[in-house]
Amino acid sequence: MTNRPYQVCSRCVMDTSAPDITFEKDGKCNYCSDFLKRANHILLEDNAVKAERLRAFVADVKNRGRGSAYDCIVGVSGGVDSSWVLVNAVELGLRPLAVHMDNGWNSELAQNNIANLVTKLGVPLYTHVIDWQEYRSLMQAFFDADVIDIELLYDNAMLAVNFQQAAKFKVQYILSGANTTSEGMAMPRSWAWHKYDKRNIQTIGRSFGNIRLNSFPAIGTYGRIWHEVIRKRQWVDFLDYLNYNKFESMSNLVLNYEYKPYPYKHYESIFTRFYQGHILPTKFTVDKRRLHFSTLIITGQMDRKNALNDLLQIPYVSQQALEQDKQYFLKKMNWTVDQFNEYLSRRRVEHDHYKSERKFYEKLSKFRHKLIDK
Repeated sequence: MTNRPYQVCSRCVMDTSAPDITFEKDGKCNYCSDFLKRANHILLEDNAVKAERLRAFVADVKNRGRGSAYDCIVGVSGGVDSSWVLVNAVELGLRPLAVHMDNGWNSELAQNNIANLVTKLGVPLYTHVIDWQEYRSLMQAFFDADVIDIELLYDNAMLAVNFQQAAKFKVQYILSGANTTSEGMAMPRSWAWHKYDKRNIQTIGRSFGNIRLNSFPAIGTYGRIWHEVIRKRQWVDFLDYLNYNKFESMSNLVLNYEYKPYPYKHYESIFTRFYQGHILPTKFTVDKRRLHFSTLIITGQMDRKNALNDLLQIPYVSQQALEQDKQYFLKKMNWTVDQFNEYLSRRRVEHDHYKSERKFYEKLSKFRHKLIDK
């Protein structure tokens, strides 16, 4: 972090906690300006054009899925975005397999949301349960390494599991809850890490505890190329085919599918909410609500004044809820309070201090996109 004066964007709520943020003369930041330039083709798309894109895409999914048990995979977490993907896939006549990756940190609320959804929709569910001891050991290694993106473990395994199921059932499309209107603003590069970095996971695991990946379903650059370029499997931001409003969709889920909302994005996982709500702000000075709120502000789904007021509060429903999650985390990780405080006090270490395939991936990415588009 530099000693630059504190500043918050005059249009969204991104601030100088993002090291590479810049501001125009009117105080607007590069994050929301770049987002508008990148996303206007989605945000301002004519409804008739969007409807035709959706019709053509659904027809293609159905056509490619003929003869298979399912014509698409939908990864579900219990959150709003992925739940809405599943609802719309079924309503549009698709035959999805719902896939869930359980890393041992599911909240009861998330499990209930998923169960209610697949039951009411009549959709089959595959749940991959990660070996807890191996996963806990990898988490401990990442904590010992002092890298920022502990969630690389879950995200990488989730990607791998969805591709594995697509391969098993000969499915070409994986419909994702990722979308432009609620999470389209670019993540600051220093706030997370490359999600296909299998080598980084392996190296950190070996460096702290000599951990080998036995049952952990990791995927790296070559794995992604195999699935996307060789086997032509596509990971699709399905909600960009719809006029997606996060809060309207949530209301529909609550009304029709007994859905229980979470206070902030990705809080369906106990670890994720503790990580985003306490570890990131305390150890790394990162509050991801700024990014999530800013996207919603720019897309007209959230008032900037309300967002600023919310940011004055801790990223938890209450201090008591935070303390409950802290105690749960300590018990599940077998840590003492002193061990946790010592971890929080240590300085950050960058992911590429350890072996990584990020630079290799970035060199290949332009070629990958050209090959996928063929």
